[in-house]
Amino acid sequence: GKGKMTVGVVGYPNVGKSSLINSLIRTKSADTGDKPGVTRNLQELRLDKGIVLLDTPGVVFDNQESKSLSAIMRHSVSIEKIEDVEGLALAP
Repeated sequence: GKGKMTVGVVGYPNVGKSSLINSLIRTKSADTGDKPGVTRNLQELRLDKGIVLLDTPGVVFDNQESKSLSAIMRHSVSIEKIEDVEGLALAP
């Protein structure tokens, strides 16, 4: 018989990974939201009998402080956790 294929959906936080999976499956199988961090763990969701989709939490590679301007611009920091908004706006 045919083997099973597993496809991982990986990307930055809050770019629509779970929404893409829901669109492919044609039902709301993966939780979605307008803020980063809705998907907290790896989830296996069956597309059909031969294909399983892996929904993953957002991945961020940042060597700088987690609340840096670059991390915020990638939506990997919740706006509520930003302490010095004015300072970030004026940062070079």
